[in-house]
Amino acid sequence: MITPNQSKAGRNLVGATQERLAEAANVNKRTLMDFESGKRAPNPSTLAAIERGLLSMGVQAFPENGGGAGVRLVKRQSE
Repeated sequence: MITPNQSKAGRNLVGATQERLAEAANVNKRTLMDFESGKRAPNPSTLAAIERGLLSMGVQAFPENGGGAGVRLVKRQSE
């Protein structure tokens, strides 16, 4: 599942605000703000929605794989 730091880093990669990601993920902005600040952990379906929201903006989150969890820009088919 996505982490708060991945969410923030992913938004920064594409210059997106919390409001924009909340809209893309179809979650409440306060939920996203609380998640990214570490105030609370949303349920798994909300975390998945945030991850899909980032993906819709061209950012993929990837889990810990020995080199650390992170985010990357998704290569578009036209590239």
